Amino acid sequence: MSENTNLVSAGAEIAGRNKRYVVWFYLLNLVFAHFGASAFSDAAHNILDHSLNADKLLHGFNAGVFTELLTRPEFGALPAASHPAMMFAVVFLLASLLFMPGVLLGYASDHGLPRDEFYRVCGRNVWRFVRLFLFFTIIAGAIGGILFGALNALVTAADKTSNERLPFFTQLIGTGIIFLVLTVIRIWFDLAQTDVVLRDQPAVRKSVAAGFRKTRRNLARLLGSYVVIAIVALALLVGGILLWDTIVPPSSVLGAFIIGQATLLLLLAARFWQRATAVAFYTKEMAEPVVEETRPIPAFTAPIVP
Repeated sequence: MSENTNLVSAGAEIAGRNKRYVVWFYLLNLVFAHFGASAFSDAAHNILDHSLNADKLLHGFNAGVFTELLTRPEFGALPAASHPAMMFAVVFLLASLLFMPGVLLGYASDHGLPRDEFYRVCGRNVWRFVRLFLFFTIIAGAIGGILFGALNALVTAADKTSNERLPFFTQLIGTGIIFLVLTVIRIWFDLAQTDVVLRDQPAVRKSVAAGFRKTRRNLARLLGSYVVIAIVALALLVGGILLWDTIVPPSSVLGAFIIGQATLLLLLAARFWQRATAVAFYTKEMAEPVVEETRPIPAFTAPIVP
């Protein structure tokens, strides 16, 4: 437990020293979210600005009014209103793949990373991170699909028994197991990404293999650290929701925005905390010492005396 605590605190120290990365990614996400929601916002404004039902959505949330809004002919097709949000979500994912190498190198540095070095390492590793993302998508998608399929089958079988609580506990335990398995995969590829950047490894398959070996050998320590941070993130989410429900009046759009965005910022910081923990583990456990090359010293051969 102390090793997990030390690793978590080391990651927190790294993330706290580089808070600017969290802020920049949050602002980038906020800008993309604004543009992604613009189509839906424009369609809603065209109806609600001339409707007496607007007050039911402005000072609270009425599910019936919202459903009626979506089905109005003048609202247009729902996919047209939601398409920009999906598009900008993909753009944010690509931006994350582009800028994350610089973040990892900044986390591993004991001094502020110069701007030109940040962008240089980002450009150098962008294609490598795309390949790592494809590896992650294939592996996590296949394993997640199998686990969710098995869970659905178990829940269906539990529904046919006479025990009324069995389906609930089956769903609860199965979801927890899936969470742990997917967290292990996330640790694996966080270490692989760190290895690609810090070793300047062009062959990403070697980094994937190295990340897998170290994850398997240090599974309890790494998983414990990530779970601790996930519990902190869950507590922040619950606290943000309770704070929103307690102190924000239904008519306060600004208050809801501030509490909601502060909660999202802290959740993003928790994810960066996990990445900083992976970097802290890598720099302590995975970095190989540099061995200086030395020329072999020829053995002394005594002359043959006739």
